[in-house]
Amino acid sequence: MPDETTTIEGEKVGVVSHYFGKIGVAAIDLSGDLKIGEKIKVKGSTTDYEQEVNSLQVDNQPVNQAGKGDSIGIKVNEKVRVGDAVYRM
Repeated sequence: MPDETTTIEGEKVGVVSHYFGKIGVAAIDLSGDLKIGEKIKVKGSTTDYEQEVNSLQVDNQPVNQAGKGDSIGIKVNEKVRVGDAVYRM
């Protein structure tokens, strides 16, 4: 039986906690690991798109990867909403 973090979308690695529309950045609370170069899917009631992670910040500092429990910021290509799930593809 698969665990609840793995779905058809991929492995759930976080949830959007804030969206900064003017700069196109999503704040994400991580429940798993994420690193630059990985492909993610953001899915919610009206959000459903995929993109590659090209930038990643923790405490406004660029990093190559972040782990469970970190709150990160990533540049997003489309509008996301608080509560949207983030999956690693």
